[in-house]
Amino acid sequence: MKIHQWVPAAHRGDAIGDSARAVRDMLRGMGHDSEIFALTIDDNMREEAVPFADAAATGGDVTIFHFALPSPMTEAFAQLRGRKVLQYHNITPAAFFAPYDAGLFRLAALGRRELATLAGRVDLALGDSEFNRQELEALGFGRTGVMPIAVNTARITGAPRRPALERILGDGLINILFVGRIVPNKRIEDHIRLAEMYKRYVDAYYRFIFVGRYDGLPRYYDQIRALVNQYEMLPDRFWFTGPVPDEDLAAFYRWADAYVSLSEHEGFCVPLVEAMAADVPIVAYAAGAVPETLGGAGLLFEPRDLEVAAELLGSVVYDRGLRDGVLEGQRRRLRDFAPERIEAKLRDSLATLIQ
Repeated sequence: MKIHQWVPAAHRGDAIGDSARAVRDMLRGMGHDSEIFALTIDDNMREEAVPFADAAATGGDVTIFHFALPSPMTEAFAQLRGRKVLQYHNITPAAFFAPYDAGLFRLAALGRRELATLAGRVDLALGDSEFNRQELEALGFGRTGVMPIAVNTARITGAPRRPALERILGDGLINILFVGRIVPNKRIEDHIRLAEMYKRYVDAYYRFIFVGRYDGLPRYYDQIRALVNQYEMLPDRFWFTGPVPDEDLAAFYRWADAYVSLSEHEGFCVPLVEAMAADVPIVAYAAGAVPETLGGAGLLFEPRDLEVAAELLGSVVYDRGLRDGVLEGQRRRLRDFAPERIEAKLRDSLATLIQ
């Protein structure tokens, strides 16, 4: 059987692209013909994806469409004759972007509207979390299910050492890590407020590290930097690295004393799985799919009280017994994202489709 996947863009290190490649390899291992088709393909991905303009793109017996933004793929997917599987990776609500960028506001709003046009036109709609599946159901999709992202944790656990960077990270400061885009739904401003609470009540020897693009919303990034100045904090205690290669990302996880998520909206949150794989204790605000992805692991807090968050952060850094217990719980949860379990879910989804 030909089971193809469509992704709008093929980027290495991108969570959706990494998951699509893992699923393709699983499908091939099951004996299916499987390719990934993309509208745009990075140079280092030419061997991994086929241009969407290729005639074979529409020739699948089953086509899995990874939806995360509006694109010409959407209507083309709806018109396919073969069986159609939507894999929904969530779209950040447009309201988060309204104060900062009209273009991104419009893109997010169009994405939600475009997603709704597929209701009733696919054979199976999968969210990569129950949180996302419920959104599909609310939009009117009939047959729904959950298919988690296949997270490539090997790029963290198997990366080579970075001695120069690790010497800096090992200078005695407590490293508190966040990985992801610097965008409003991530509530990066609350990380700065958390740092002030942590400094006031726990420890002044800290460093907050933000790994991910910060140039997408300049007004928002400037607001965060202004907050650091407002609190009269040391600017070198806040690292905004931009995108980094896998070797550097692995070093940041390796030397992190804790991982913090204060996001208000997450459809899955891949860095939580990466942090669990790197054995980094997690402190997270319980919003969106975060509680579901953690599955009882890590330290969740709600309501949004940053003094409580600072106390939890200090405890997981300095209380060895608590830290060990958190890490053990995360190791148990990580097993649920093992490749063999993801493959079993993939088989189950395909079985329901071809019955």
